[in-house]
Amino acid sequence: MKTKVFFAMMLATVLTLQSAGQDNEKRFGVEFSLGASMAVQKLDDVTLNPGFGGEGIFHYRFMPHLGAYGGWGWNRFGAEESFAGNNVSFEETGYVLGLQYKRAFTQKGTAWYVRAGGLYNHIETENSDGDVINNSGHGLGWQLAGGFDFPLGKNWSLTPGVKFNSLKREPEFDGVTRTFNHNYASVRFGILKRF
Repeated sequence: MKTKVFFAMMLATVLTLQSAGQDNEKRFGVEFSLGASMAVQKLDDVTLNPGFGGEGIFHYRFMPHLGAYGGWGWNRFGAEESFAGNNVSFEETGYVLGLQYKRAFTQKGTAWYVRAGGLYNHIETENSDGDVINNSGHGLGWQLAGGFDFPLGKNWSLTPGVKFNSLKREPEFDGVTRTFNHNYASVRFGILKRF
């Protein structure tokens, strides 16, 4: 037990010392992004139309180039024909939590970033009137993302990027279990405020 406490204290000390020598760049940030999404495979036997979505995430940088991020996202895909009827939509919503590595490649602070995180999302099926006719329940998935950070001044940045989400759920429709392997790529345009 004493060994675990010792190593935990050493790790905390190293992280504190390393962060003390960092430049004056802000540690926290809030980012909002919107953009188009494209399914890379069918959802069960349903061909999904191109979709749209957004994400709001909170950043915390705990090392010079490494930080954590977490937030909430939403993506909507329509389908003209499906086992759930015609003109339905499939909306994926939920939470993301992960790590971000960011590194500047110009003197003016322009940077590139990569992210890897876990999802805790669900998929709602809505009819043509917008009523929820099925909810898959929340489950675990994953996200990979990358992009650029273009400083605008006064701690603001534009953050265009791409991401890939993967979520597997098995909802039941009229007594039949369906397999949703919801895999899609997104192009996002965001704005980040650091504080």
